[in-house]
Amino acid sequence: MRGTTFDPRAVDAFRISDWDFDPRRRVLRLRYAFEGGPGPERFVETVTFETEPRDPDRSRLDAWHRAVTHLHIAAGTSYYKAAAPERVVVETAALTAAEAAFHHLLYDDGLREFAVTNGLPVPRPVRIEATSGEADRRSSIPGPTPPDRRSLLVPIGGGKDSLVVIEALRARGPTLFVVNPRPVLDDLVSASGLEAIRVRRELSPELGRLNRSGALNGHVPVTAIVSLLAVVSSVLYGFDEVVMAVERSASEETRMVGGVPVNHQFSKSLELERRMRELVTGSIDPGIRYGSGLRPYAELAIGRAFAGLTAYHPLFCSCNAAYRSTADPAQRWCGACPKCRFVALMLAPFMARDAVTGIIGRDLFDQAGEVDGFRALMSDADKPFECVGERKESAAALRMLARQPGWRDTVVVRSLRSDAEAAVSDGDVADLLDPDRALDYPDPAVADAIDRLLSPGGAPVTGTVSSAGRGGSRAGVAAVPGGAVPGPQGR
Repeated sequence: MRGTTFDPRAVDAFRISDWDFDPRRRVLRLRYAFEGGPGPERFVETVTFETEPRDPDRSRLDAWHRAVTHLHIAAGTSYYKAAAPERVVVETAALTAAEAAFHHLLYDDGLREFAVTNGLPVPRPVRIEATSGEADRRSSIPGPTPPDRRSLLVPIGGGKDSLVVIEALRARGPTLFVVNPRPVLDDLVSASGLEAIRVRRELSPELGRLNRSGALNGHVPVTAIVSLLAVVSSVLYGFDEVVMAVERSASEETRMVGGVPVNHQFSKSLELERRMRELVTGSIDPGIRYGSGLRPYAELAIGRAFAGLTAYHPLFCSCNAAYRSTADPAQRWCGACPKCRFVALMLAPFMARDAVTGIIGRDLFDQAGEVDGFRALMSDADKPFECVGERKESAAALRMLARQPGWRDTVVVRSLRSDAEAAVSDGDVADLLDPDRALDYPDPAVADAIDRLLSPGGAPVTGTVSSAGRGGSRAGVAAVPGGAVPGPQGR
């Protein structure tokens, strides 16, 4: 109730109640409520599809309803966490066992960081309650779209990974997908010269009120929500493929808590991607292909490719500071957070020191006060709850820098060299720079285009797609641990 303290313990259940869509204004409203407590507490989230569809396909109406249903449940994590009751009641649709299991992952694994930071147990003791729907929908799902009609939708988040994907796929004419446009995203879309679909997600103002009145708060599986927004938009705008830009490094747990893995990036993990693909093809529309084009690659290999995309260097940003609602439109990197350190570390082996400093805004590697922050990127106990890569990737980058004249005498590299060299070998570095072919994107044409850009020597220096062949020689990779720089410095 207004003016009173909110007690999360008084809430018995979280209800995913109903939704409606205004096709004229292209506004989707998602409604939720808490059961129990002094309430009632109700939430209305709005999703505005700012880009007007050119020619909506009315034959995909069933797929639209199914996609919105799953978005509705996934987006509910933003409100559920205010109280985190054990029951989640889906009132909008029946769910198959597989569908309920998918959403249980979001409300358990996807909220484990939130649970740990709020002193709650992991795994999460949560139940997804919905009417069983095992046999009520399969006959209404349309058949797959012929391969020659496929069109690509690429979500762009402002960081280097999505830019690598769009440059690799430029010849295929991808359309970009932007959620909650910010100046940094607008600048990148403009620089790319590609068309974009823009969607605005506005959280219910009631959530902010509860957060000021004692509600629980913390990290939610936002990539899963964005992925389902992209799938909903694929139906609305007529796209057949959603190509994410998530690397294989995202699957590593951030911490082990009582023997239970807790991963800040769970909704970017390989497990969630596979479950999402099954949900899309099995429950929404088998004509939509979903997956990550960067899944075979570690962040280090992506950094090598992005080092050559110099046109984007002044514009891109992975730092959270630039995406806050209160951020100055001109703000980019804060130069003091784990993401700033990690991005700098992934680029440094392939770029000159002054170039990396020019991107971040300060020389992070020659500051004694930054040593512990870089050490944490390699730590089992202190790896930050942030979108940073595997521990061994950070160690591998430091091992590489320790052999490069422009970097080896910096305070950070000198301080952490022995730790890095104890953690990884030259062979480990080579493996991190090599793709895992078992994780290739399911469309061979997409996988091939991305591999051409990420192969050794494949990254262009002008922002255009390289002509390097798929499956490039490992000779260039194997040379890296010995000190060669296979990026712009080395050409």
